Amino acid sequence: MVRKTKEDAELTRQCIINAAREVFVVKGVSKTSLDEIAKHAGVTRGAVYWHFTNKSDLLHAMRDQVILPLIDRMDDTLLLNLDKEQSAENDPLTRIENFLLGTIEALSDHEPTRQTYEIMMTKCEYVGEFAEVMQQIMSNCSSIVDKLEQAYAKGLEKQVIKPSLTAKQYAQDTHLFFSGLLHLWVKDMDGLCYRSQAKQQIQTHIQIRRM
Repeated sequence: MVRKTKEDAELTRQCIINAAREVFVVKGVSKTSLDEIAKHAGVTRGAVYWHFTNKSDLLHAMRDQVILPLIDRMDDTLLLNLDKEQSAENDPLTRIENFLLGTIEALSDHEPTRQTYEIMMTKCEYVGEFAEVMQQIMSNCSSIVDKLEQAYAKGLEKQVIKPSLTAKQYAQDTHLFFSGLLHLWVKDMDGLCYRSQAKQQIQTHIQIRRM
């Protein structure tokens, strides 16, 4: 019975997150009330408050479901067994390219992921109670740059990358490039410009770094 209760509570929590995402993406975060989220989820306002203190707490949970797996995937795609002998699949630049392409594929193939990115990038003002969310975003950005830097450092060591910049400079450049591409990808609703060109842009970004 206790296990069933915990399972039911988790299902309700996920239902609330899903409902919030669907309302946020249409109305924006600031113009959405917890009452509207509760109604869309088919639960009481009390149920929402049982799981989430406020909209900021709810936004954190929604974001974590997308960003934390992304960071975990970086460990596997970029850094796992990176010190092994050089091979096609162990090329640091190929690993970076595969990570970037995989993120675009996740946005293309999984609507909740795309909606969450759209909310974070275009439907939320990071002021007041949401200022803390921005701080967490910046912390995650630093983590992403650090992981990219490790991959670039290994590429420089293996002499597969042009020694024009330091590993940190390459990492920062790739992060800025990809952040800009993601923002434009999300805003390209018709898919006639940046979405259709994203794969080629990533491949070009990587290719100009190769020795």
